[in-house]
Formats: sequence, C-alpha cells, structure tokens
Amino acid sequence: MTMTTRRGTRSALAAVLAGLALAVAGCGSPQEGPQEPPAPVTKGPSIAPDKAAPPAPVVPPTWPLTGVAGEPAARPSLAVKIENTAVARPQTGLDQADVVWETIVEFDVSRFVAVFHSQVPAEVGPIRSVRPMDPVILAPMHGLLAFSGGQPGILDLVAASGVQMISHDAGAPGMYRVRDRAAPHNVYGTPETFWGLADADHQAPPGEQFTFARSADRAAAVVGGTPATTLAFRLSPASSPTWTWDAASGTWLRAEGATPATARSGAQLSAVNVVSITAEHPNTGFGAQGGAPVPTYTLVGSGDGVVATGGKTVAVRWQKDSESAPMRLFTADGTPADLAPGNTWVELVPAGSGSLTIG
Repeated sequence: MTMTTRRGTRSALAAVLAGLALAVAGCGSPQEGPQEPPAPVTKGPSIAPDKAAPPAPVVPPTWPLTGVAGEPAARPSLAVKIENTAVARPQTGLDQADVVWETIVEFDVSRFVAVFHSQVPAEVGPIRSVRPMDPVILAPMHGLLAFSGGQPGILDLVAASGVQMISHDAGAPGMYRVRDRAAPHNVYGTPETFWGLADADHQAPPGEQFTFARSADRAAAVVGGTPATTLAFRLSPASSPTWTWDAASGTWLRAEGATPATARSGAQLSAVNVVSITAEHPNTGFGAQGGAPVPTYTLVGSGDGVVATGGKTVAVRWQKDSESAPMRLFTADGTPADLAPGNTWVELVPAGSGSLTIG
C-alpha cells in the first residue's frame, strides 16, 4: 500500500510540473516584433460650405460726361459751336455744359465746342460754323452737332465722322436770330428742339469720354498733384484765358485775361476740372476770308497734358487711338488720370506757340 501511494503521488507531481513547464514555455515565446502605437487621428470641425455666390458690389449709375451720380437720360450728346469773340460775350448756356473744348481757329480766335447731356439749357448761343477739328473731338460721342454753317469740304468731314448735323444754313428747326446782337453773332437755338431732331441712329447716350473717380478726393490731381492757384493759358495772341482756384465753390473760375468770364445768366463760368492738352496745330487746305488758312489739331496719337482738379495739378499723357476713340489721360506711372465728378473744360494748347503757366 505504501509503495502504491508514493508512486501515485510522484505521477501527479510530475504531471503538475510538466504543465507548469508548458505554461512557462508559452509565456516566454518570442513575438513577431514590437507593436507601434496607432497614429493619432485629428478631425477638424465640420463647416458647411457657403453655396451662395457673394453679392455683386452695387455701383451707382453716373452721367457719362461728368461722372456725377444719377440716372442718365436716354438722349444723345448735343454739341454746339459757340463763338468766343468780345462781341459774342457773354454767351448763353455755357454754364450748363458738361464739357467745353476751347479751340483756336483762323485769325487766332478762340471758339468753343460745348457739349450738353446732363442739363438742358433753355437757349444756347451765339452759334457759329464748324471747323476741321470738330469731327475729331465729337466722333467718339456719336451724337448731335448744332452749328450755323460751314465750307463744303469741312461739312464733308463732319458728315463722315458719324455725328448728326443740325445746321442753321440748312434750315434746321430750333435756330433763330436774336435782335440784340448784330449778325453774324446773333444765331441762337433751343437745345430741346435739337434733341427732338435726333434720328434713329443717334438716340443712345454717349459713352464715358474721360474717366472719373467716385469722389473728388480720389481724383488723380488731388491724390498725387501739386498745389496751384492759377492756370494762365496763352492759346494765341488773341486768346489768353485764366483759371483761378476758388476753394469756397470747389471749382476753377474762368477769366478772359483779367476780366471774369460770365454766362448770360450772370454766373461766372467755372469748371471742376480743367484739362490742358498740348497738340500740333497745323494749317489745313481750307481758307477763310482773305485767304487766311484754317487750322486744325492733330489729336489722333499722344502728347503731354496737365489736369487741374481741387486746387492741384498733375502732369499727364493724353492718348487717342483713332478719330472715333475717346481721348484717355494717364499719369506718369501709366494709371488712368481720373477726374473729379463734375464739368470739365478742355484747353487745346497749340504745340510750339501756346503755353500754360501754373501759379
């Protein structure tokens, strides 16, 4: 009995030891390799995309020839040839023009091309005849031109430019002679009647001619110009207009020499912008009384100029790519020389003989 018990005990002990050995062997078996911790996952906040397009900026409409805010009338531009001799002053309607171009014609006389669009004067005058530079100035606007008459060859140039001609000599309605002026300085007209004559091809408003800043403080001369108080022009021996800055009205005031220039209404002629354009002033093949040559201006191309706005002036380059293209103004770095909203007078200075003195 004793032997049997010992043997059984030994067998049981051996079985236990064998199991422990197997367990120890299992726990000590090598792994395939070290286990790397999983990479952290970062998830940003979920933002729903804005599916709606951003609203377009609201740009208020402006009158194309002045840059002044407003709803432009659906009418064409109306240019009127207005005399500027001593016997013609004071003229009627000039104070309501959007743009006035001052040109030198034969005998060194100054003559205006006054362009109306945003305002409708009751009367304009004295109205005179066309000249060769008129089509080049007016072709980009494709509007109306009211005048008293002209030489056949010059009339052909005007007709070829695309403007609609309204001629007193041709019997156009709306023109008449007044009794308080001597001929030929007494032809006047009614702009409302002229606009009523616009044909089907001349109904659209003009495009922008010069570029305008949204406000006066952003105009090129105001931003980068030099302070000035006077603009003394010598356009010819017979024409020396002067512009003086008036801070109270925010405009340049015009004088003929030393005499204030006024409209028939009594208001002194003024401009928010005065633009000086220096251009060649050659004679043409057309002749005036006594065989005097009729000049024109070379306005297709480029040249030097000055813009005066807000009591300051800045040098510019002007550029006109074709007769039908508007004239553009650029500062020295090539950016557009924007004008201030308001009316503009353009002084065409004959290259070589004319001058501008800034004081």
